[in-house]
Amino acid sequence: MFIWKNVDIADNERAFLFRRNRFIRVLEPGRHRILQLGGDVRVERYDISNVIFERANAALSAKFLLNSQAEKLAPYIESYDLSDTEVGLLYRDGRLVDILAPGSFLPVWKGVEQVRVEIVDISEQYTIDEKLVRLLGRGSRVGRSAAAGSAVQYVEVPDEHVGLLTVNGKLEQRLVPGSYGFWKCNRSIGVQLVDLRLQTVEVSGQEILTKDRVSLRINLSASYKVLDPEKAVMKLGKYAEFIYRELQLRLREAVGTQSLDELLEDKDSLNLGIARDVREKLAEYGIEIATVGVKDIILPGDMKQILNQVVEAQKESEANLIKRREETQAMRSLHNTAKMMENSPVLMRLKELEALERVTARIDKISVYGGLEGVLNNLVKLQPSDAS
Repeated sequence: MFIWKNVDIADNERAFLFRRNRFIRVLEPGRHRILQLGGDVRVERYDISNVIFERANAALSAKFLLNSQAEKLAPYIESYDLSDTEVGLLYRDGRLVDILAPGSFLPVWKGVEQVRVEIVDISEQYTIDEKLVRLLGRGSRVGRSAAAGSAVQYVEVPDEHVGLLTVNGKLEQRLVPGSYGFWKCNRSIGVQLVDLRLQTVEVSGQEILTKDRVSLRINLSASYKVLDPEKAVMKLGKYAEFIYRELQLRLREAVGTQSLDELLEDKDSLNLGIARDVREKLAEYGIEIATVGVKDIILPGDMKQILNQVVEAQKESEANLIKRREETQAMRSLHNTAKMMENSPVLMRLKELEALERVTARIDKISVYGGLEGVLNNLVKLQPSDAS
């Protein structure tokens, strides 16, 4: 058995010398001659280029070793110990590389890189500084890490939106458009985005009975705008679903109180009635209804056939009425003409000549017996009027 043992330590290494499982000292780069008499000797090698000091499969934890041998290890290792209400920002050579969760313990080798841990107290403050948000954003390397994902809540509020921030279920503030970051360690962070632009809701395919028991399928369209996001979200939660149900109920109520003929004759009154009722209801929750309109009223197939027959009968009746009116006017005119001809033989003679002219216009050849005067005298016999 050799009494002495030579151990070579590289420039990027440090070694811990143990004798009988007790820490003796740190071995620096170079050759070390170690006496093996006196008990079990063990040398643990560490690559300090990794910067982070870690003991794998060791009987003594790194924290216990550093605390118990603080005087011997202080020149080589620096440690950071975070409380349950603190997070750490780990910088290496001036670059942010990681986030330390509350309760973390981080030992690092000295003299390898410039290591700095910025400790942030999150017991009361949960908002992350705007400059730090850019470093922890989703596009950064740190922002994509698992540590950032578990420690940071990153939120972007687009234009024409607001964000409602809740901490542990309590509404804390309204967020204007921009980027935000929050520490979610030891607390529940929630941000709900509310669109302030004009929104559209469609209530389609509603099967409804009218007052006269006719089944209709109606499509309704409406537009709305959120004026008070806090009231709409905190009192209603899913306010879009609430608006849909209100429009659906008001539509059923309005249609159920009118007959089919009334609905078809005046859809505007239906729109106005629904809009009035819904507007009053939603105004209580900070929501404004801009427009409400019935897009389609769809009738069943048999009802369409019946209505077509009704319309056809109405049009036929109107046509017959017009025809009879024209016939009556024609008869009245003919009656007046006859009376005039009865009292005026000359007018009668002119009508006969007019008729003769129309007849002769259709005949290629005509034979006349007794001369033209005979024809005219025989066709029309004028009786001289008695001298008064």
